[in-house]
Amino acid sequence: MAYVRRDVGTLTGAEKRRFVNALLEVKRRGEYDAFVRTHIEYFSPDGEQGLRVAHMAPSFLPWHRRFLLDLERALRRVDSSVTVPYWDWTRERTTTSAPWTADLLGGNGRRSDHQVMTGPFAHREGNWTIKVGVTDEVFLTRDLGHPRDPIDLPTKGDLEQALGDPAYDVAPWDSTVTRGFRNKLEGWGSGRGSTSWHNHNRVHRWVGGAMLGGASVNDPVFWLHHAFIDLQWYRWQRRHRGARYLPATPPGPDDEQHERIVARHQKLPPWDETPNELEDVGRIYRYA
Repeated sequence: MAYVRRDVGTLTGAEKRRFVNALLEVKRRGEYDAFVRTHIEYFSPDGEQGLRVAHMAPSFLPWHRRFLLDLERALRRVDSSVTVPYWDWTRERTTTSAPWTADLLGGNGRRSDHQVMTGPFAHREGNWTIKVGVTDEVFLTRDLGHPRDPIDLPTKGDLEQALGDPAYDVAPWDSTVTRGFRNKLEGWGSGRGSTSWHNHNRVHRWVGGAMLGGASVNDPVFWLHHAFIDLQWYRWQRRHRGARYLPATPPGPDDEQHERIVARHQKLPPWDETPNELEDVGRIYRYA
């Protein structure tokens, strides 16, 4: 039977404790840091040569769907009642609302060094030392809203611009495309600064701190954010019945994206599954 992923704002006190405790146990076992390493390894921009699967590519959505499932399975090995909640940042838009509460993810970082000082993932609690990252910091950092150069969270209207596009993705299948659901949701735009970040990317920027860059998995909010992104794919599929992951076939040898992106029936590294196999997860989970 499919299990249910819920809005983080609806969790009971007991559900919050179970989720937090399962995350801390996965971290204690050393499994969590492996997720950080994986995300860093596959954090390849489209300006580099070679295959890219996690970002700036059509497989952004199935790759993170599979990544979420791996984390969720690790949590459920600890506590079978736990699922990854999603953070609806179109509704929970302040620095003190869910999930930024002391009984869940803790709050913002302090002004001096952005170190998170509250909640179960604060370094001073002794359970969440950053061991794998792109900096030498051992503590979790956040800079919610980036007050020195303020940025707002995406709105329902911003999401609608992505959800309304009937094409999953379009050539050249990278960060430069202006059509297609995938990049409108992933959020690569033109220009500089905050105006060039949309939806998924804009949320990473809004949280700041550890959520910037390849080691963003070090902040547990990564999973809640990507569960909400996954929910948008789920909703897009239901709105555009029959629309499929694209490209259906690999770009040819004369195409600049030849062997640089994953087509519908190709394996999705580092797993042995294809985007085609990850399009329908209804037998595994559903959203409340």
